[in-house]
Amino acid sequence: MNILHKAKDYVEILFKDKLSSVYFYHNFIHTTYTVNKAEEIMRNTPVSKEDQEKVLLALWFHDTGYVECAQDHEEKGVLILTDFLKQENYPENYIEDVSKLILATKITYEPQNLLEKIVKDADCSHFASHDYNDISDALRKEWELTNVRCFSNDEWNAGNLEMLKDKHHYYTDYAKENWEPLKKKNIKKIEKKLEKEEDKKENADNKKEPKEPKSDRSVDTLFRVTLNNHTRLSDIADSKANILLSVNAIIISVCLSVLVPKLDTPKNAHLIIPSFILLTSSVLTIIFAILSTKPNVTKTNFTAQDIADRKVNLLFFGNFHQMLFNEYHDAMKDLIKDRDYIYDSMVKDLYFLGKVLDRKYKLLSVTYKIFMAGIIISVLSFAYAFLSL
Repeated sequence: MNILHKAKDYVEILFKDKLSSVYFYHNFIHTTYTVNKAEEIMRNTPVSKEDQEKVLLALWFHDTGYVECAQDHEEKGVLILTDFLKQENYPENYIEDVSKLILATKITYEPQNLLEKIVKDADCSHFASHDYNDISDALRKEWELTNVRCFSNDEWNAGNLEMLKDKHHYYTDYAKENWEPLKKKNIKKIEKKLEKEEDKKENADNKKEPKEPKSDRSVDTLFRVTLNNHTRLSDIADSKANILLSVNAIIISVCLSVLVPKLDTPKNAHLIIPSFILLTSSVLTIIFAILSTKPNVTKTNFTAQDIADRKVNLLFFGNFHQMLFNEYHDAMKDLIKDRDYIYDSMVKDLYFLGKVLDRKYKLLSVTYKIFMAGIIISVLSFAYAFLSL
């Protein structure tokens, strides 16, 4: 397996098993994003294959230190990378080169060469993202939950403006040409936000009417980011299951077309049991892979009184599909007016999505174990069958 594929799998499992759920920004999604952006830069920048590998390895591991704590996470990431590459028998000088690139991601570090510039630009590529507001909100929520600091809207927007406008700039020619204009658009959006906040403050004293309570932006971000993470995890699980389905379908088709027709002759009798084991393990793997991707929709029966008492989650189709449109329309109008009711419904959605994810990953884990065990036992069986002749 390619070292970059190994690194990706290693970091994905590390984050899944050890990274706290409060890291809404510094997680596997951000890591994958920076790797993709580095690849984008290097497709348009002359970089040797070996140096490309070093850059991508550094970015896969640059935030792994967060599994321990945020402070000095770059140094902790270097230690994790060093253990990983030593197990892969990489030389010390190579490990040192990649480690320097991880340390170059420190926010205050000034890059000294092209590879460090690529790493820095990839790590800050979200400044030019169309989703910058959502990404920024995820970081804000992470800092609040990890007790770094809580910000007011004005403080947060002003801090973002200072970072993008005064403290940060891109280093590579590609980023300067392609990302700088997008970053400037995000700067203008932040400036407009600050102007609106100023206008609200000026008009606040003239408004005596009581305002309706507004939703807490941090809570909205929490639901949005968590739901997005749930969806991505579900997509990852389905993708892994589809890979196993394809591989085992090929194994079965090859066995049925090439191997099985030859088993009816006495000289091939010793291959019957190994072939049966291989086919059985492939069939079991396909069955469990299908079960892991099989939709599992819970449907609830409820009465009109349950709707009136707000015991029904109107955001889930398994509930409202049996309602008449007029009933659903009226119930949704009541839900929209009640913030607590909205949040309760979203909490139910997240909870049951989590239950579905738990089932998917448990079945997927069993599927991989069956596949691995089946391949190993089949190979050993074929070897024993040939050696016993």
